[in-house]
Amino acid sequence: MPDPMSVIDDLREESEEVDRLVAGLGPEAWGLATPAAGWSVAHQIAHLAWTDRSALLAVTDADGFQKLVEQAFAAPHTFVDEGAEEYARLAPADLLARWREGRAALEKGLRSAPPGTRFPWYGPPMSAASMATARLMETWAHGLDLADTIGVVRPPTDRLRHVAWLGVRTRDFAYGANGLTPPADPFRVELVAPGGELWGYGPVDAPQRVSGPALDFCLLVTQRAHRADLALTAEGPDADRWLDIAQAFAGPPGGGRPPKEESTEGEGNTP
Repeated sequence: MPDPMSVIDDLREESEEVDRLVAGLGPEAWGLATPAAGWSVAHQIAHLAWTDRSALLAVTDADGFQKLVEQAFAAPHTFVDEGAEEYARLAPADLLARWREGRAALEKGLRSAPPGTRFPWYGPPMSAASMATARLMETWAHGLDLADTIGVVRPPTDRLRHVAWLGVRTRDFAYGANGLTPPADPFRVELVAPGGELWGYGPVDAPQRVSGPALDFCLLVTQRAHRADLALTAEGPDADRWLDIAQAFAGPPGGGRPPKEESTEGEGNTP
């Protein structure tokens, strides 16, 4: 389990980097379509702001958060889009201010949580470290959509270790979300970090394995790229199946993104 404070530090850095992508945009740019179907730049930031608010409720008001869970169960396939749509109606300056205020409040709540505290979520309860990791994963993934939209390349950083760790941890969730029984045995996952070192997860002698660049693995588990466009290798039938269904985010199975040769603008919304 990562140290909560180091993850929270990295979450703040990731958020500030994404903030810089949009802070200087004119009002018209906030309406640009992003790779997520039906979502503009405003929707992307709105989703981050809305989800930070949900996480803050989970950290500070369990009863208030339970109401959100009930709404999610009532409309599992539209709940996320409805939340983004609500916030996206704000003026860009107001939306950006709301995201900044919300993420600052969430950081404060996570830092002040007593050790061992677990917070309710849409899936299993989460520790402060896990909550911060999930927020970093989403911030990074939506930051990619924003960068693609405005034509900026975001070099990968070692903050991807949190996304990779979450991608490994959510293996069984991905199987369950797709109505499949998770494999009984763990896999070995070996990823080459942006700096060239090796990140390893699971038993070194596991017969089923996944290997490749850490960036590609993170793109896969956030469903920001199709498996066919990534340099990931699977050994074993279960590991191979996992690469087709992997998702590090909560909720129903994502639609993912089509292969590049099949891609058309606006296809494949994946919160």
